[in-house]
Amino acid sequence: MKRIISLIAVVALMLAATAASAESYTIGIGQFAEHGSLDNCRTGFLEGLAEAGIVEGENLTVDFQNAQADMAIAQQIAAQFASSGVDLMVGIATPMAQACYNAAEGNIPTIFTAVTDPVAAGFVDAEGNAAGEVTGTSDALPIEAQLKTIRAMLPEATKIGILYTTSEVNSLSAIEIYKQLAPNYGFEIVESGISTSADIPLALDALLGRVDCLTNLTDNTVVSALALVLDKANAAGKPVFGSEIEQVKLGCIAAEGLDYIALGRQTGLMAAKVLKGEAKASELPYEIITEPGLYVNSEVLEKFGVTLSEELAARAVEAE
Repeated sequence: MKRIISLIAVVALMLAATAASAESYTIGIGQFAEHGSLDNCRTGFLEGLAEAGIVEGENLTVDFQNAQADMAIAQQIAAQFASSGVDLMVGIATPMAQACYNAAEGNIPTIFTAVTDPVAAGFVDAEGNAAGEVTGTSDALPIEAQLKTIRAMLPEATKIGILYTTSEVNSLSAIEIYKQLAPNYGFEIVESGISTSADIPLALDALLGRVDCLTNLTDNTVVSALALVLDKANAAGKPVFGSEIEQVKLGCIAAEGLDYIALGRQTGLMAAKVLKGEAKASELPYEIITEPGLYVNSEVLEKFGVTLSEELAARAVEAE
């Protein structure tokens, strides 16, 4: 009888251990570059998971890696995640998300965030249907709102410069939208493409003399070198408009942008459903935050002698 009880106890412990292990998760988070908006995405993502009861250090193990804006490193990170057998891969920014999705080969669900154009990135088709076990959130820029704000703040401006990385599909799709909408507000878009951050100084020197201001995309290579962009633009007397609050904090004059912590949190809630088996990634349509906020830097506004209209001032948030 004692032997039977002992066996029952052992079986019970084994079942308990199995259940405990089934409720714990290991994920790989790959971030393409180190800058404020992507950092905020990661912070928000973990907050979203925690809100759903999946907490790092308790029932969640996180392998976090940063590719430092290098596509080769991004691919190595993704391959490492895949070989280590994580339960889910998270790609923050388009190049990292593409690397994760390709490395997963359909065997590991992939969650993306800070992806401007999921269609161009190859995650969904034109109808929004998932290409595989992949879903996430888009940070599609509020481009028309940005153009309206630039027009209101710089009524005499005619040419807007955009610096972008030619290999980032999110930047290419955003530029096309800018080109389509800019004439409606009396603007011409002057673009300059780069391959690496080393190209930025010469590209800026050539671009700044041809435009009245710059506007940033969510281009990871350019944003990673924002200090350089701002130094050169300020020296040329040209304001730089950002694409989110962190860029405005660093010295951009204003931005019609998104809250990247909220975007990350939204992504974390989606990932929790996949981890818990409540839905497959392919069953969750990708999501987008649709309400931009106007962020301004008062010191930069004063420096360039720009006064906000009553409409802009009423909804502007100081980026501190």
